[in-house]
Amino acid sequence: MRVAEHLTRLGGVARRHELEACAGRAALEAAVAAGTVRRVARGRYALPTDDEARAAAHRLSGTVVLLSAAAHWGWATKVPAGLPQVAVPRGRKVPADVQREVDIRWRSVPPAQRVDGWVTSKARTVHDCAALLPFDEALCVLDSALRFGDVSPVDLHDLTEVPPRMRPRIQRVLDCGSDLAFGPFETVLRAIALDVPGLDVRPQVAIRDADGFVGRVDLADERLRIVIEADSHAFHAGAADFARDCERYSRLTCDGWIVIRVPWRMAMHEPERVRRLLERAVALRTRCLICAIS
Repeated sequence: MRVAEHLTRLGGVARRHELEACAGRAALEAAVAAGTVRRVARGRYALPTDDEARAAAHRLSGTVVLLSAAAHWGWATKVPAGLPQVAVPRGRKVPADVQREVDIRWRSVPPAQRVDGWVTSKARTVHDCAALLPFDEALCVLDSALRFGDVSPVDLHDLTEVPPRMRPRIQRVLDCGSDLAFGPFETVLRAIALDVPGLDVRPQVAIRDADGFVGRVDLADERLRIVIEADSHAFHAGAADFARDCERYSRLTCDGWIVIRVPWRMAMHEPERVRRLLERAVALRTRCLICAIS
């Protein structure tokens, strides 16, 4: 798999060590030299979508918004923007051929909420995504922004400039954000888990058993003793990785944990299948707890 494909699976943005683990240092450096991957900050790499979005914004005298803005700020997303997403004021005439090439959003962005005149500020980008994107996509943007330390929770919770009708939707995303999520794969799993009644998961939970430290799992409900793992072959390519993964799974099982392992494609494209598995796990563990009490 090429570096750009790995990067797409990681949400369009990743740290150097993550890409090197998937594809190797030589392949990463070759991709940067070829322009299929670009360095957006120290140790952080992204797909080269920024130039296209910026050019579209300047052409339309508009503002880059939503996923295109998130990509500009170097944040991982569940899916990349299919076309450059650009906001223009209502009433402005945009030729039909341009509308086929640009995802036009008809709204004005105040100068105070733009950076360099062409892209929404970091806080405005998070708020827009939370207000207008599906919950899991918005949470991916927020988690990535928090993980990279690019936004302050205090600034994000200031919704005085947000229309009142949008505030509950944005607040829900803000309340669920975490700087611990490893990437969009894990965030999407958490978004699914948050909608399962009775399930209360936290990301990156450290677990120990009688023999010591077992590992840090992607998601865990410690009350129900349910673990959810984002199972990616990209990070378990070697024999040693596979052996460690098997041992961890066995130790968790022997210590009474239900372990749900979810592949990338199922999480991204079949969330209902994942939700049904989690509902069954909750039902099973709830029955066990009731039996133990009685």
